[in-house]
Order: sequence, then C-alpha cells, then structure tokens
Amino acid sequence: MNLSRVDLNLLVYLDVLLRERNVTKAANHLGITQPAMSNSLRRLRDLFGDPLLVRTSEGMTATERASELQPLVRNILAKIEQAVQEKTPFSARDSQRVFRIMASDYAESCLMPRVLRRIRQEAPQVTLDVLTPSDVSFLDVEQGRVDMAINRFDTIPQSFHQKTLWAEYFACQMSSDNPILAAPFTLEAYLAANHIWVSKTGFGVGVGVNPNDVQRLGWVDEALAALGHKRRISVFTRHYQVAMLLAGQHDLIATLPCRAAWLQKDNPRLVVKVPPFDIPTFELKMAWSPLLQNNADHQWLRQLIVDVAQEVDEEFAPFGRMFEGDLPASPNAAGLQG
Repeated sequence: MNLSRVDLNLLVYLDVLLRERNVTKAANHLGITQPAMSNSLRRLRDLFGDPLLVRTSEGMTATERASELQPLVRNILAKIEQAVQEKTPFSARDSQRVFRIMASDYAESCLMPRVLRRIRQEAPQVTLDVLTPSDVSFLDVEQGRVDMAINRFDTIPQSFHQKTLWAEYFACQMSSDNPILAAPFTLEAYLAANHIWVSKTGFGVGVGVNPNDVQRLGWVDEALAALGHKRRISVFTRHYQVAMLLAGQHDLIATLPCRAAWLQKDNPRLVVKVPPFDIPTFELKMAWSPLLQNNADHQWLRQLIVDVAQEVDEEFAPFGRMFEGDLPASPNAAGLQG
C-alpha cells in the first residue's frame, strides 16, 4: 500500500468510531454530518478489507480486526499529537490548571490529603477536582477528560499507562470493647462476629449487593469461601471512612486495607488485628491516557503523586510490621517509570 495515498484523517475517524460504536455519535463528536461519517466508514472498510463494525443485537460491535487495530491507532494518534504539540515548560508556581483525578474512597482517604498539601506548597494556584468511580468511565480517562484514575483495577485498557503506588494487605478493625477481644482472635472467633463489608473499586454507578453472591463480594469473602466458610455481614457500605466509624460499634468488625486502618492509629476506641486467615494483597495504581503521557503538566503531577506515595510508605512501615511479614518493598524507590 502506498502510504502517500492514505488519508490519515481516516485514522482519526476510526479511533472515534471504535470508541463510540455508533456512526451518529462519532459524527457529532467530530463535528461532521452523519452521511460524511458513513462515507468515511465505507472508505475505512475498503482500506482495511474488513467490515470493522457490524450490527448485532447489542448494537454496533467491533470485529476481531478492529479490536486489534484500536490500540495501534490510538498509539499512532497519540504520537502524532505529541509531535505537533507545542513544547512549553511547566511552571508549577504560575500554573492555574485544573487537574481532575478519579480516586476510590480508599485512595482518596489515604493519599489525596497529602497530595493536596504538596500541591498547595508547590503550585498554589492549581485546582484539584477529585471524582469518584461513579463519576467516570474508562473513556473519560482515555480521551484525557480526566487526568488520572487512582484505584485498584481488575482490568484496564491496554493503551493506558499505569504505575503501582503501593502494595497493600488487609487488617481487621473493631471497637476496643468488642466482646471478641476477650478471647484469642481465631478464625472461629472471626466467623462468630458481625461484619462490615466495604468496597467500591470499579468504574460506573454501583448496584445493590447480593450477600449470597460470594464472587461479587470481593477478596475477603472469596478467601473465606476457599476455606469453606462465610462471614455474617450486618452492613454494606461503599465508603471506608464510614466503615471505620461503624467499626466503633461494640460488636462489629471491619476488614479493610491496612493503610485505611492506619488512619485511625491514634484512636483509643479502635483496635486493629491481623486477620486470622490469608487474604490476597492488592496494588493501588494510577492510570492515565497515552494522550497525556508526554504532557509536562501531567508529568509533574505524576511525579508528585509518586513522591507522596513513597512518603506514605515510609511513615506506614512501622505500623505495617505488626502484620505477618513486612509489606513488600515500595515500588517507588526508583522513582516514576513509564
């Protein structure tokens, strides 16, 4: 194929079509008419010798060839945008940029207050807009409408850049007058107690929880199910701060990430125990669009967040040693990669 005869604008159209999976929406996004968009799709089909999008009962669905092309086209366009973007040095002190960060409740509690403190010191005119997972989709991040997502991810788009901020264990938090503390904290004692379930890690609007659907309850309950056990959950919440408040009730236990429990380390009314069974660890990550990979403002923010995560690691380490084995070495020691 003679590349000089290829209209590179078609790659822009293909990128939007594969995101929207709808000719009308793609046309509106690009500011062209629907017939023009339909004509572009015909040209793309001729160019690649593949239908690319086919109509099914679920709407327009990408073919296997289109799914292979999507990350390649996104990467090509990101590099073109990088090449033509004007290079201007970033001045944190003078910047008036608004950074939009999606953060889970756990990340927001453990990380964002320190991030904001650093931003106020280094870039006092910068504004931070913290969004919840329910506010954001992967498409918002991919298109750069949201600068970054900080969460624990089961899956993440292949085109995204990502960085692990820390690895995390789980802790059990309860009232200092919880009757369970009168005896050794065994698995049998844990199962006899009443529990607080807390989780909200994915994107999109949440739905009600089915207490009998173990696979959707998360790692704590899956770990128990692997041992042939099930805990008695008295309350479900999506907020770690709420879980920690509820743990102050005399007969409830909250099993939550160690750093969340660490936030209450100076609260004499709460006690933290090592879970009496193994729960898989998880990683807190930040992820961002390839569109922002080489943006100077964004590079500054990413490095600031990595530095703050390292500070949290160092302060948390003495508390973390109470758990079985030390927490894994911080992945931030070598600075920001990728």
